[in-house]
Amino acid sequence: MTEKDGKEGCGDGCPHGVSRRGFMTRVGAGTIGLGVAAAAGTAEATVHEIPPGEPHRVTLTVNGTTHRLLVEPRETLLYVLRERLGMTATKPGCERGECGACTVLIDGAARYACLTLAVEAEGHEVTTLEGLTKGEEPGAVQRAFMDEDALQCGYCTPGQIVAAEGLLRARPDPTLEEIRTGMSGNLCRCGAYVHIFRAVKKASVLRKDAGR
Repeated sequence: MTEKDGKEGCGDGCPHGVSRRGFMTRVGAGTIGLGVAAAAGTAEATVHEIPPGEPHRVTLTVNGTTHRLLVEPRETLLYVLRERLGMTATKPGCERGECGACTVLIDGAARYACLTLAVEAEGHEVTTLEGLTKGEEPGAVQRAFMDEDALQCGYCTPGQIVAAEGLLRARPDPTLEEIRTGMSGNLCRCGAYVHIFRAVKKASVLRKDAGR
């Protein structure tokens, strides 16, 4: 694989996590490494393999709270957040990294939870929509979405809000074009994009007024 091929689509710096091609490349490389080690008769494989289905102990930090639990290596962060931790604001949509309904923040940057394995999130700070409120008080982005009527059916809204939060943390005063680009990974089947863009811009003003 050439350097160009390795960077096709999203790479390690992708604002929404690991690309499908990158994921498959790494899985394939691990499998090849195990095969080479076995063929050479080495005492230890250089790649640590977790048997499929065998629970793996992880410590996840979500919204500032530490959770210790057993997960299967195949379980996604989306599944663990919803089914293990009860944080249902993170929505399942396409579950293949296209719609953005499952967007969370990992170390402050927007990621697709459906393309992130739970074991990959260990050692990182995960923030969901539940973590953007102060008790019952909505955050600046949530208030802006309500003020600008930036939703219709509302299913994609949690992911839109989290993606907007990630964008504003990186670019506190984005231009319209930067908002369009930054929110392009989140789809709205109702087509409320104009209102969403307005809401993101208004949220930047609210955050600035609040001194954030």
